[in-house]
Amino acid sequence: MNAHLKDERDNPNGGGNVDITVSYQPAPDEVVRAFTRALRRQLTALYAVLVSALLLGAAVFFLTGELKLGIALLVASVLAPLAGNWWLRKRARQQLAFLCVPTTLRVTGDGYEARTDQSTTMMRWSMLSGVAATPELWLLFVNRQPAAFLPKAAFDPAQRAEIDGFLAARTSVGAK
Repeated sequence: MNAHLKDERDNPNGGGNVDITVSYQPAPDEVVRAFTRALRRQLTALYAVLVSALLLGAAVFFLTGELKLGIALLVASVLAPLAGNWWLRKRARQQLAFLCVPTTLRVTGDGYEARTDQSTTMMRWSMLSGVAATPELWLLFVNRQPAAFLPKAAFDPAQRAEIDGFLAARTSVGAK
């Protein structure tokens, strides 16, 4: 499921009756996977542009006889995506101490809340532009930018089904 959330006007009941609260502590590998999946689309487009520019530059240098510069750009075109993925994983791991703590998650008809001893994050569903469901989490987007994630492992099967149904009812049919 990857869809845009409907505007509040499309849901006259104000968002439904869902109200689920759970305690959960995200695992480090789960947080890294969430960051990676959330940014995958943007990184793919960025890498395509970057690699194309590097390959074009390499071709120009090869055609002008600057073999060393051409080879350097060709090598850079291979290494840039690998370096980008390494950087993303490093960045995600820097957030682990902040994110991998006991957390109370609450999903309601109005929005969601993640509360720890250090912070509270709250978002209304009307603020979100989309939700992408993966087998292990729901990725939440604001203006096509990743904003948060809800780990499905935090919820029991009945709660996951309730949240899936709630999110499906709030999403536009056929939206991307």
